[in-house]
Amino acid sequence: MKLAEQDPRIVAITAAMSEGTGLDRFAGKFPARFYDVGMAEQHGVTFAAGLATQGFVPIVAIYSTFMQRAYDQVIHDVCLQKLPLVLAMDRGGFVGADGPTHHGLFDFAFLRTVPNLIVMAPKDENELQHMLKTAVECGLPVSLRYPRGKGIGVPLDEAPRALPVGKGELLVNPPDAAMAIVAIGSCVYPALAAAETLKAEGIQVRVVNARFVKPLDADLLCETARACKRIVTVEENALMGGFGSAVLELFSEKGITDFFVRRLGIPDEFAPQATQKELRRMYGIDADGIAGAVRDLAGR
Repeated sequence: MKLAEQDPRIVAITAAMSEGTGLDRFAGKFPARFYDVGMAEQHGVTFAAGLATQGFVPIVAIYSTFMQRAYDQVIHDVCLQKLPLVLAMDRGGFVGADGPTHHGLFDFAFLRTVPNLIVMAPKDENELQHMLKTAVECGLPVSLRYPRGKGIGVPLDEAPRALPVGKGELLVNPPDAAMAIVAIGSCVYPALAAAETLKAEGIQVRVVNARFVKPLDADLLCETARACKRIVTVEENALMGGFGSAVLELFSEKGITDFFVRRLGIPDEFAPQATQKELRRMYGIDADGIAGAVRDLAGR
């Protein structure tokens, strides 16, 4: 809504999810710039592509699990033509009570393979507004995923600002760290909490907020691999083809071989119904699970 006040080209589109995505507020303020296409995700994405060809900046807010229905349209109607629009992927990660049908655990994997598409995820609500600004201004197709639920509670900067595309953030960097946690999106704050726990135990850990699944920050990640040797990647996404796999591919391409990596995420199964807290603990991506993985890797 802040961006739309300044840019009349911005329009919002959803597929029968106006209340769930929060776009009902946008619709109330900008009724002529809001479109609910009903339960037709494929049409919503193609409709957004058409608007993008005419100079609009469409923001398509759809739950991650339902964006799977529009995968063909993302490839052929959006990315093949390199059209600038934003796929706002609500409920990325565990959703809790809605269960296996609604967990958004595959978007990192199925979207990072698509050419011309930027894939990113914020660590908190303040970074989310900056990423949305980045997505609107970068002139490329963007997937921006964020979790269900309340924000962390961090203060919001008065105005959103564009971030450099493909650049991560070094959050904790002890001079003698021999271990590193590289996290993305909702896993960043648990990674920071794990680092605090480990610090009290005498284990110094670097913490990286990757921000981008694609393009990865090759300079920061490769320097981290060379400096720390032992790395834990953390994502609220399927491990197969996900963020951790992308990091390993990067190291392979750059010829970095002298390191150990432990990937934390969701194994090759459908996650059951439980609360988000229970699921994150179950799959070892909460602070305790991350700290345990670092201890295990340190023992090697």
